Amino acid sequence: MIKQKCFNAFFINLGLILFFVLSLCLFPAKSSSREISYQTYPQANSVVHIITIPHQSNYQITPMATGELATLKKFMMQSDAIAGINGGFFDPKNKQTTSYILQQGTVLADPRNNIGLITNRKIQPYLGKILNRSEFRSYLCGDNISYDISLHSDPIPLGCRLQDALGAGPKIIPLETSVQEGFVAYKDGKLVRNAIGTTSQNARSAIAITKNQDILLVMVAQRSHKNSGMSLSELANFLSNLGVVKAMNLDGGSSSAISYQGQIIYGRLDKDGNEVKRSLKSVLLITKKSKKLNL
Repeated sequence: MIKQKCFNAFFINLGLILFFVLSLCLFPAKSSSREISYQTYPQANSVVHIITIPHQSNYQITPMATGELATLKKFMMQSDAIAGINGGFFDPKNKQTTSYILQQGTVLADPRNNIGLITNRKIQPYLGKILNRSEFRSYLCGDNISYDISLHSDPIPLGCRLQDALGAGPKIIPLETSVQEGFVAYKDGKLVRNAIGTTSQNARSAIAITKNQDILLVMVAQRSHKNSGMSLSELANFLSNLGVVKAMNLDGGSSSAISYQGQIIYGRLDKDGNEVKRSLKSVLLITKKSKKLNL
């Protein structure tokens, strides 16, 4: 009788152990990692590089701009950042910004001060839209920092303070707003303006927010000089499949560059297949929280 009870107890315990192991396999615990991660996604005509900053991480995303132009490598070296990506638009001739940049409440760059932009007759019909493009924002709401993608004129949430902002555009998720932001224009049903080649494959950069409030730095690198990279709609579809709910295009093409732990990857290739290493006006940098940036 005692042997039978021991025998039954053994099989009951064994069953519980097997059930526990099977549960772990079928229902694995969700990752609670707060560390930054870097992944590559090889595609037919491109390689997508993504740096993920978890929502509950001990890192902050901060814009930085320089008076003169500087390479992403220089931005990284002088800021001690762990990761970074190229930022907003600028005029390479006069080295002035065409995107708003705000850091810790201080305006670092204002496109309204760019005389070449404001007095350009060709873009006068679109100037109002250009000055109200999308921007990646960080808000300080009490003791918490939250991120969003909004138009420059959008109101600040009640109880929050706008801490940082970097303009670029257009927004590509949930909807592409190329026309609303003055990148694309039609007249009598015909395309008369496409400032950044939205429908062409090219090197691209973007910043995205997932449904879990994680932040993604995204750079699409070309595989060859021609017919390589992604269009904005292709990039939007790719990011949507990763759970992205909001995304904004950054200054792509020759400006496309991303950095992680000392390595810098450039997105654009010249006709000989060499990486194009362009100097930039602004970047988004990933640093430990409370790290102050100066350049």
